[in-house]
Amino acid sequence: MSRSAHPAGPRHADVLPEGHYSAPAADLNALDEKVWSRTVTRDADGALTVGGIAVARLAEEFGTPAYFLDESDFRARCRAWADAFGPDADVFYAGKAFLSRAVVRWLKEEGLHLDVCSGGELTTALDAGMPAERIAFHGNNKTVAEIERAVEAGVGRIVLDSFQEIVRVAHIAQRHGVRQRVQIRVTVGVEAHTHEFIATAHEDQKFGIALADGQAAEAVRRALSLDGLELIGVHSHIGSQIFDMAGFEVSARRVVQLLAEIRDEHGVELPEIDLGGGLGIAYTSDDDPREPHEIAKALSDIVTRECEAAKLRTPRISVEPGRAIVGPTAFTLYEVGTIKPLEGLRTYVSVDGGMSDNIRTALYDAEYSVALVSRTSDAEPMLVRVVGKHCESGDIVVKDAFLPADLAPGDLIAVPATGAYCRSMASNYNHALRPPVVAVREGEARVIVRRETEEDLLRLDVG
Repeated sequence: MSRSAHPAGPRHADVLPEGHYSAPAADLNALDEKVWSRTVTRDADGALTVGGIAVARLAEEFGTPAYFLDESDFRARCRAWADAFGPDADVFYAGKAFLSRAVVRWLKEEGLHLDVCSGGELTTALDAGMPAERIAFHGNNKTVAEIERAVEAGVGRIVLDSFQEIVRVAHIAQRHGVRQRVQIRVTVGVEAHTHEFIATAHEDQKFGIALADGQAAEAVRRALSLDGLELIGVHSHIGSQIFDMAGFEVSARRVVQLLAEIRDEHGVELPEIDLGGGLGIAYTSDDDPREPHEIAKALSDIVTRECEAAKLRTPRISVEPGRAIVGPTAFTLYEVGTIKPLEGLRTYVSVDGGMSDNIRTALYDAEYSVALVSRTSDAEPMLVRVVGKHCESGDIVVKDAFLPADLAPGDLIAVPATGAYCRSMASNYNHALRPPVVAVREGEARVIVRRETEEDLLRLDVG
């Protein structure tokens, strides 16, 4: 069901057809390890803990709503991706998923590279000490000022997204007396099995230069002819929240075919290929994501096989996991405010956040899990919709889930797998204050992005 059918929002009290939602879990107190970060558990009193700290203590110290990020889990996932791909490949963390100076330092310490797509992300990366040569700069419409900053800083690569950008970057690089390393982003005509708004490699969308009609080949010709550019490879990204590797196989085959055409026409074998990111994570128990080592083997096998068939040297592979690293490492903690049972439909549970801290449900029809975390309960399950406090009928955090029937105002509930895009896409709708991000590790918790204040709102309003 689309939520864009009417500007007032979805019809939110429809009678649910049989089988519309999954049956409740056998134990509502259980925590599915696929969905929650690795140090999450319940203590002897039944309260959820992360990094050894109970949520009641976290709520008292940092308030709600708040994002709690499991630093140990984040670092472990960075290492898992780096180890899976090994020294002959590069793992670029996609900063758009969630970026802060603390995260940049963790990435640097764990040996990952960083992908940014705006001047603000680039500034954050450089300010936190990420070596410029380990930064890739994306974006479909980089401003002249952003390109200037990237070239001046010496970023490791700029991903070119249009014919205009090829010339723009070349001129800026020449003016600075450097040859800027670049890749060309191509759209390969693969439509990933995901939401329309996050499928990015079919041809009718804003990203990249199409393989069709020789456009990508012409972009390569132009990039090779300009003194300010050093073309190092081709980039392809087919979408987000993908579980099926078939799309990557088709994409890799078409990109390798392009590399073979470049060799045959220009006598150049480009040394790198970037297959993007977009690998899915578990938002609910029904999701079944792949482990990094499985993904690495599958991608490596695909590229090696296609290169052997084309008689090409196997290029260095890059990947860009963002959600796959940070997504599962955080949860959002809310306090229950009001509870409204609707006979024959569901119970509406209103929390102290909403679409301002998680727009993905309204934007993408995203599905999430939710649990009562301040205590355990043996009460019967009740079908709920978790909603926020904003003046929108589409202000939904979790569409359909089960919580104990004795849920009461003041209880703490948590939505897992909110590390990616929730804080990055957070807003001040209704003048809401964006929540803090709190890193938790081995019994210690510290704010890495502070909660906004009313003073912050008024400071920007120059009136």
